[in-house]
Amino acid sequence: MDTVYLNGEFMDADQAWISPMDRGFLFADGVYEVIPVYNGVPFRLDEHLRRLARSLREVRLDDPLDGAGWRRLCEELVARNGGGHLSLYLQITRGVATRRDHAFPDPPVPPTVFMNTSPLPVPAADQPARTAGVAAVTLDDIRWDRCDIKSVSLLANLLLRQRAVDAGAAEAILIRDGQLTEGAASNLFLVRDGEIRTPPLSHHLLGGITRDLVIELCREHGLPVVECPLTAAELADADEIWLSSSTKDVLPVTTLDGRPVGDGRPGATWKILANHYIRFKRHLCGLD
Repeated sequence: MDTVYLNGEFMDADQAWISPMDRGFLFADGVYEVIPVYNGVPFRLDEHLRRLARSLREVRLDDPLDGAGWRRLCEELVARNGGGHLSLYLQITRGVATRRDHAFPDPPVPPTVFMNTSPLPVPAADQPARTAGVAAVTLDDIRWDRCDIKSVSLLANLLLRQRAVDAGAAEAILIRDGQLTEGAASNLFLVRDGEIRTPPLSHHLLGGITRDLVIELCREHGLPVVECPLTAAELADADEIWLSSSTKDVLPVTTLDGRPVGDGRPGATWKILANHYIRFKRHLCGLD
């Protein structure tokens, strides 16, 4: 039985329960993080915890722990679930109120803190020579104006992702007022004329931890990368398209809206970046 953490206790997953009066259940009033774990080591944990702290500040929730406290908790939950390669999920809500009311509980109630793990499949970047890439579709970005907060309110993302799945694609690439934002559950990169481009940070997209690492690796290894506004026309004309996320690393898109991207295979620039990425990950997590 998987071990989870809930409000100060470790327990079997089937023993964990949350009140129906929890504001996360009633209002999606909470934030979350997803942290990849390789060889039992949480990957880029400090960066994930800084983003968690930012999300909490933006929704006016006090952080239940400091960085050291979160680190101890994450490491213990990973150990209790056997280590290895895992996806570590962490969610904090505004807690259980006595009645359903849009206003915050006054006085405040203790937050609900939940964590669990699940197996993490081998990402595409770990196998660049054997990766075929995925299909994506473009859709209008119907989400709210604070996509920079990693909120558990994901209904719009779910609907968009399902439309992609219904169309036989792995992801939806989103467009707002003619500008590219991100995927329904990923950040976006494209390659044109040898230059790697990604939309700049704003309230309309999440500052991805993997996105940041891709930019760092590009700069470290001399791959030209820029953060700039991008249009749907530029996407349609891209030589390569990539998606990045904590559980998928960097994933090449080889079909967009039913048409091949480039020659319909993962591009040469993606393969270079994927090799830099896996070397960084192997060194950091002791996988060499």
